[in-house]
Amino acid sequence: MTAIHRDTPKCLNILIVDDEPNIRKTLAICLETLGHNVMAVSNAKDARSETDRQVFDLAFVDLRLGTESGLDLIPVLLGASPWLKIVVITAYASIDTAVEAMRRGAADYIPKPFTPDQVQLVTERVAALRGMEQRLATLKEELERLHPEVSFASQHPGMQRAMELARQVAASEAVVLLRGPSGTGKTVLARAIHGWSQRAGKPFGTVSCPTLSPELLESELFGHVKGAFTGALRDQPGRVAACEGGTLFLDEIGDLPLPLQPKLLRFIQDHEYERVGDPRTRKADLRILAATNTDLDQALRQGRFREDLYYRLNVIQIDLPPLVERPQDVEPLAAQMLTFFAAQNHKVIKGFSAAAAAALQHYPWPGNLRELRNAVERAAILCAGDTVELAHLPAVITPQTPPLRLGDLVSLKTVEEHHIRRVVAATKTLQEAANILGIDQATLWHKRKQYGI
Repeated sequence: MTAIHRDTPKCLNILIVDDEPNIRKTLAICLETLGHNVMAVSNAKDARSETDRQVFDLAFVDLRLGTESGLDLIPVLLGASPWLKIVVITAYASIDTAVEAMRRGAADYIPKPFTPDQVQLVTERVAALRGMEQRLATLKEELERLHPEVSFASQHPGMQRAMELARQVAASEAVVLLRGPSGTGKTVLARAIHGWSQRAGKPFGTVSCPTLSPELLESELFGHVKGAFTGALRDQPGRVAACEGGTLFLDEIGDLPLPLQPKLLRFIQDHEYERVGDPRTRKADLRILAATNTDLDQALRQGRFREDLYYRLNVIQIDLPPLVERPQDVEPLAAQMLTFFAAQNHKVIKGFSAAAAAALQHYPWPGNLRELRNAVERAAILCAGDTVELAHLPAVITPQTPPLRLGDLVSLKTVEEHHIRRVVAATKTLQEAANILGIDQATLWHKRKQYGI
């Protein structure tokens, strides 16, 4: 069997399960010549061990594995890796076996003896399919987080340095720690770094550390097996497995619970982890990006963050300045967002009035880009003409609005929003703000999202 040399669309991680040594060796050589990463085993037990240990895109499975049936192995492999594409290979081809293989979840079927052209054709199909699935997953996440594209152009020297450094490190495999107040665009920049990297064609996933309990956060990251805890009705691969080959962004890493920190450190160092409720060690190939709006140095001193994890995360640090330090960027950013939201609402809006532009320029923006986005979206919705006026902006931004006082005839929601804004702006960390407000960090995180803080 002589391997051929046409280029395939992308590199796949491929598992071969066949009890014939010559078939394993020949097929492996053919696939490796095509540029794929190959692992070959002779039995179902070793196949299960390998799929538990690492992530595969494609598996070639022989129908007869000594005394075992390859058909029985298909649902087992798919249970561990739902995205896996299985191609059945056999010297005993028949329509019945082909139909049964497809019924159990196989993606394709080729008879022995097969040619290099057949092998390449099926791998090209799977590569195209996996690429499409990953692009669709990314697109789905983008649609769920629909927002105007934030421009990284800036007249502020600190922002310019941050963007230059981000582009330089994007091509590397280094862990990057993005630091800056809430709403400064850390998530958008993390997505841009992924897009500028060699992993751009692979998945990008986000996990927000303060939004879940420690138990659920571990499951979200590493996955769990059925019955691992109450409510675990089926196996869940987790974000690490779902982002295989791509990038995982850990937002607000400073709020990562202490019990999870050594597990994340181990994964960053060795790329190894275990699912909740499953002692088997697995491997994954992905890049870690992280962000924080808290003072990690203070967290280190207080024993809330491990020193070894801090230094492992902080290989490259990029600091994003708050919007109040870059007032020269407010007007162009607002204009860009207005164009987006005007089109989204089927309107033609030329820009801001002089009074509205001045209010935007002089407001301190404690919620940074997120708050600016919400203010501009609101203005685009309320604007009935071709110019955004002062009245279209949120009351907190307009200079003639008197400060809110207890007993004013306003809704509780308005009081809550103003109070949370002031507390967040006056405190150094989210934990401090949450303690003052008498709520947990997850609740505060949701409130900030709600009010654009």
